[in-house]
Amino acid sequence: MLLIFDCDGVLVDSEPLACQVDVDVLGDLGLHYTADEIARQFVGKSMKDMIARIEVDHGRALPSDFAERINRALFARFETDLKPIAGVREAILSLPHPRCVASSSVPERIALSLRVTGLADLFGNIFSATQVARGKPAPDLFLFASERMGAHPDDCLVIEDSPAGVQAAVAAGMRVIGFTGGGHCGPGHAGTLRQAGASVVIERMAELSEATH
Repeated sequence: MLLIFDCDGVLVDSEPLACQVDVDVLGDLGLHYTADEIARQFVGKSMKDMIARIEVDHGRALPSDFAERINRALFARFETDLKPIAGVREAILSLPHPRCVASSSVPERIALSLRVTGLADLFGNIFSATQVARGKPAPDLFLFASERMGAHPDDCLVIEDSPAGVQAAVAAGMRVIGFTGGGHCGPGHAGTLRQAGASVVIERMAELSEATH
């Protein structure tokens, strides 16, 4: 069995930081969102898809360097404030299965996230939505990861925190564990992940080993 981990909100508790950076940068452009609105609409989605949605919603183009502005501010926050999900290293090391990361984030953000949280040594294979045509909730990224890892979709187990990620895993024909231990997950998040198709939902990484059986 191949374990496919999302990064943001599963390995690292990045979503509260990322949502606030999005709020700040969009606010500077006169586009006003709350962190909750950002989380609800865009967590789990690629930057490309977020930009396209905002431009349609507001009927205007974002600056050509918008993604660069977001990443510059976000990477600075990550260097000082990013923490791993509690217990994630121990949980991963307790599992004998091959593993990889498949994230909507750009490769530079994934690498930075794993480095500053001390998780980089756990993953030799990292896949980004920038490598496929369609981001989550399309199945492309998970299918790409499983193909590169030499695993059939039936033999893959995805760990995801976002509805878009869960939907992508289900569309890829993979079993998916929903995770609600990230700082952005509210009280109704478990139900949202189950509705999206998660077969099991866990709140703590200590539950991961049992959930993989």
